[in-house]
Amino acid sequence: MSDALKLYDAELSSRLMLGTSLYPSPAIMADAILKSKAGVVTVSLRREAGNSRAGQSFWSLVKGLNTHVLPNTAGCHSVKEAVTTAQMARDVFETNWIKLEVIGNQDTLQPDVFGLCEAAEILCRDGFDVFPYTTEDLSVAEKLLRCGCKILMPWGAPIGSGRGLNNTFGLRSMRAHFPDVPLIIDAGLGVPSHAAAAMEMGYDAVLLNTAVAKAGDPVAMAQGFALAVEAGRLSYLADAMEPRDMAFPSTPVIGQPFGKDSFGA
Repeated sequence: MSDALKLYDAELSSRLMLGTSLYPSPAIMADAILKSKAGVVTVSLRREAGNSRAGQSFWSLVKGLNTHVLPNTAGCHSVKEAVTTAQMARDVFETNWIKLEVIGNQDTLQPDVFGLCEAAEILCRDGFDVFPYTTEDLSVAEKLLRCGCKILMPWGAPIGSGRGLNNTFGLRSMRAHFPDVPLIIDAGLGVPSHAAAAMEMGYDAVLLNTAVAKAGDPVAMAQGFALAVEAGRLSYLADAMEPRDMAFPSTPVIGQPFGKDSFGA
């Protein structure tokens, strides 16, 4: 049975999504993405330099990776800025997909959830397939879905922090509350075990950048995350055992041919 992930109009065989910034070189970035077999890569319009297309060589490199491209509105702090950036990105990257970021706090890069919902409503009406970078707040999530979003992307931790899943209770609650909505952990993952934990929780995919790009060996780290995502997904599908407070023998004593007194003990 296929376990492909359906996101809007695309079916993906990989549940790992990678960013394209901060790598030591474009060649290392390309190698990391190819070796990990990531299903989606995110690209900032600023990297492409807008309508001037000054980053045409970079864009050509990304297109050659043969993966789905998800433009983002990284660095936008207002609804107007995010909407304008999304519209420009659609022209440059020739896709209706957009990872919508509206930043509310400069220190934590936490989403401005009010501006996010406003911008999401505008972009959904304009025909965009919106991937909103949000928090684990259920009321915000419900509003984003009402706006027309069909995917939610809650943060694991602040962007680039590498702290993993800061609020596992909130993330588990979101997964339980929206069982049929694709949920993607976006931001804050630092090591492959963080990705495995998210997938074991039932999340559909993970998106990260800094943990791979700033690793000593980005290619090896990208492959590590790919394996962790696969392992976590398999664990979730296998319906892992629940933790116990007490030990439970894997080899029961009852029914064995020798009891504790068999040798005169």
